[in-house]
Amino acid sequence: MNWQKDPLSVLQDTSRTFYIPISRLPPLLQEAVASAYLCMRAIDEVEDHPDLDNATKARLLHRMSQNFQAAVCRETIPDNWFAEFSHTGTLEEVTLRVGEWAKFAPERIAPRIWDATAAMADRMAFWAERNWRIETEAELDQYTFSVAGSVGLLLSDLWAWYDGTQTNRVHAIGFGRGLQAVNILRNYKDDGSRGVDFFPDGWTLEQMQNYAKRNLALGDAYTEALPSGPALDFCRIPLALAHATLNVLADGQDKLTRSAVVQLIEQVCGGK
Repeated sequence: MNWQKDPLSVLQDTSRTFYIPISRLPPLLQEAVASAYLCMRAIDEVEDHPDLDNATKARLLHRMSQNFQAAVCRETIPDNWFAEFSHTGTLEEVTLRVGEWAKFAPERIAPRIWDATAAMADRMAFWAERNWRIETEAELDQYTFSVAGSVGLLLSDLWAWYDGTQTNRVHAIGFGRGLQAVNILRNYKDDGSRGVDFFPDGWTLEQMQNYAKRNLALGDAYTEALPSGPALDFCRIPLALAHATLNVLADGQDKLTRSAVVQLIEQVCGGK
């Protein structure tokens, strides 16, 4: 097992959407956002794991939450949280190395990242225990807050910590919810094949698309209010990709092509 990869290399392996905006951040902020993303990606890989039953997923997620809650400083964070899986190939590298990602966070903001990750892990354990059963729009709001709206709040805290950038926190939640709703639309066929349905009872594709559009509009407001700087540079890329993905899904395509992604990022970044 090759664990020589640095955090940004692992990030690049796990997300083409977020690697680029994170890699463009200034160093200290980059460490904070990369730490947060990798910790939460570790959770996501457990949540989506095809070979673990829901009870095992919930147990592992609760363990992650408890370890984050027990953290006092970097020295109190264990390196190997899942020793029983280290040599089985069952868990992904990003999950097995979650202790490293926790320690990668800058010292003065690390407790906020650990708190957010602990809370998310417990929330995802709850959803695993109920097989992600969503019956109403209120429950959809609960789920999209758990997995993404709360990340919008964390990002707002990271911007403020780094350079004092202030944001509308209601819009921050909508920003996260909108991105997650697009993910639900993009993956709903695959989710259905594993017995998971994030659509409220009776909802059509059009209703979920409208839900995504409403929340992406809040994401637009969130981003438009940001001053020039790293927060704006970061947020514009995933938001633009979400809007473009929603458009191609509405046209009957499965996802954005790689060339379309590259072209869109070049447009957003202005050739930088």
